[in-house]
Amino acid sequence: MHKRMDWRFVKFDWNRARAFLVTAEEGSLSAAARALDMAQPTLGRQVRALEAELNVVLFERTGSGLTLTPGGLELMEHVRAMGGAAGRVSITASGQSQSVEGTVRITATEVGSAFVLPPIIAELRLAHPGINIELAASNNVHDLRRREADIAVRSARPTDPDLIARRLRNTTACLYATKACLQRLGDLKTTDDLCNAEFIGFEDNQPFLDGLNRLGMNLTARNFPVLCANHLVQWELVKQGIGIGVMTAEVGDREPRVQRVAPWLDPFEIEIWLVAHRELNTSRRVRLVYDWLADNLENR
Repeated sequence: MHKRMDWRFVKFDWNRARAFLVTAEEGSLSAAARALDMAQPTLGRQVRALEAELNVVLFERTGSGLTLTPGGLELMEHVRAMGGAAGRVSITASGQSQSVEGTVRITATEVGSAFVLPPIIAELRLAHPGINIELAASNNVHDLRRREADIAVRSARPTDPDLIARRLRNTTACLYATKACLQRLGDLKTTDDLCNAEFIGFEDNQPFLDGLNRLGMNLTARNFPVLCANHLVQWELVKQGIGIGVMTAEVGDREPRVQRVAPWLDPFEIEIWLVAHRELNTSRRVRLVYDWLADNLENR
């Protein structure tokens, strides 16, 4: 039997909780005020009122903005769930007798599009067959302001104030190679041993090279005899034993033909952001797909 909730213990105002949620996600009162189309002083009063209602300090001021306190972090998890539920209630209330139909264009990295999104999109299509998906698999950043895509899955937070961004979780990437490749390169036991190794690089390879050198390597362009702009093709080159390449751990660790290289090195941390234009607040189908992606990407 479902236990009835005692509403006498619910003391806070949802509008204030929403003000806290958006401020935490945006990182500052000014950005949150833009996101909610609200005056910054009004938003600040709502956040302070919530702190007074709950008798807890939610933010600490830092040089670059606001940082959640331990109490704010704990509350954030619950308020974020409330935000998702409120969005779904709004969608249902605005058109519960109408099916959600139309096309939503998603852009994501080549690896995310190939290995992460397919099962999520399959489940979405089963639940909402009226929604068609256009998936743009590209490592290039599509411009949501020009409607090149409705939703983007990105590894960095966008700076455009006209975009809504939600940080989901972090993932990691590691270096991989086949056993035969490692045997050819010799005994790799220290970071110094990697200085003579062969890597598979990107077409615009300088950021990757710089990132590896920040880990203590001393690599040059000569360490990259093969370059390829397409990450999926890179991965196939790695599996053929041509050189060492980088891949997300959730993909690389499942591939039996390769193994991690230099396991003593810390994995690369990669943020996952879900980004949409402010049309998210007016389009039912875009909102539905956005929430679906958020729920599934955050929990995988």
